[in-house]
Amino acid sequence: MALWKTPRGRAAFGTTPEYAEQTAVLAANQGLYNGFLVAGLVYGLVTGSFEFRVFFLVCVVVAGLYGAATVSRRILLVQAVPAALALVATLVGG
Repeated sequence: MALWKTPRGRAAFGTTPEYAEQTAVLAANQGLYNGFLVAGLVYGLVTGSFEFRVFFLVCVVVAGLYGAATVSRRILLVQAVPAALALVATLVGG
C-alpha cells in the first residue's frame, strides 16, 4: 500500500510508473483490506480466540481463491494455499 508507487513496489508487481500512479487508490484499498485481515489474525493469535482465527483464515482463503480466479493463478499459491494449510492446522489443533 505505502510502497505501491516506489521502484521496489513496482518491481514486486511488475508495474510501470504510469500504471502504479493510475491504480494507487485501488492498491491502497486492497492494502487496507489486507491490513484488516492481518489485524484479525493477530488478534486471534494474541487472544487465543479459535473463532477469530478460523473466521479470518477462511476470509484469506476466499480472497485468495477470488484473486486466483480474477487476477493471477499465482495468488492461489502465495495466499490461498498457505491460509488453507493454516486453517487445517488450526482446526486439527483446536
